[in-house]
This record gives sequence, C-alpha cells and structure tokens, in this order.
Amino acid sequence: MSSETPVSETISQQSTNPPEPAFGWTPYAEQINGRFAMIGFIGLLVLELLTGQGLLHWLGLL
Repeated sequence: MSSETPVSETISQQSTNPPEPAFGWTPYAEQINGRFAMIGFIGLLVLELLTGQGLLHWLGLL
C-alpha cells in the first residue's frame, strides 16, 4: 500500500483547521475573490434579466 493519507482524514483535517486570513496571494484570498466574482456575475445576470439590457447599455455607455 502507499503511504498517502486517506481522503476522509484529509477532509476532516481541513474542516477542523480553517484557512487563516492573510495578506497576499494565499489560497484563502483566492477563495474569497472567487466567491465575490460569482456573486458579481450572478448580480449582472439578474440585472440583465430585470432590465432587458446589458450592463453597458444600462449604464448608458452604448
């Protein structure tokens, strides 16, 4: 057998030790940035559905 840790142990270790916020290019920062990007994208889709116009048209830039 290999000396790798089983996936269930790795997952339990990650859930008990949440990532610490830190300055710079960290996995935690990338995770938060990705979540905000997803929220922004969904917000733009909702805006487009409600107004029937794209973002640039809605802002008056087109």
